[in-house]
Amino acid sequence: MGNVYFIADPHFGDDRLRRYECRPFLDVEKMDLELIENWNRTVADTDTVYVLGDFGAEGYEAEVLSKLNGRKLLVKGNHDTKSNEEYRSAGFEEVYDHPIIIDGFWILSHDAIYVNSNMPYANIFGHVHNTPIVRDYSSQHYCVSVERIDYTPISFEMIKKAVSEA
Repeated sequence: MGNVYFIADPHFGDDRLRRYECRPFLDVEKMDLELIENWNRTVADTDTVYVLGDFGAEGYEAEVLSKLNGRKLLVKGNHDTKSNEEYRSAGFEEVYDHPIIIDGFWILSHDAIYVNSNMPYANIFGHVHNTPIVRDYSSQHYCVSVERIDYTPISFEMIKKAVSEA
């Protein structure tokens, strides 16, 4: 078993989103190419990647997933509207409609979940892209929207280190 990585909001194939979020790519093809290259440079076939929602424009799933290294699991976001079976058929190993908990401490979700210092959890999420009102991380959360992680999956180890030092 390899390493574990996280990424949210890649929005493969979505030119409208590329423009709306002012992503630094000339066009959607260049955006997709860089996202795929960054993913494959970071993730090995033995690694696992949790995609925390908004994978891509409808119809791009199978084409893009076949180009990406690792085992892919999807926690659905507001733009992921197909059935779980359709996402599995496209190449996701597992698909979740709701937040999940891993390692007894980490809540994985698309939208940020309220956690406070009296709760024994931390939240890894996406959805907010570059919204300045949400910090990148704290002692109880970490945002993995692609704009905040240099358009590259981030390792679980890096997240744990940042949260423990916050």
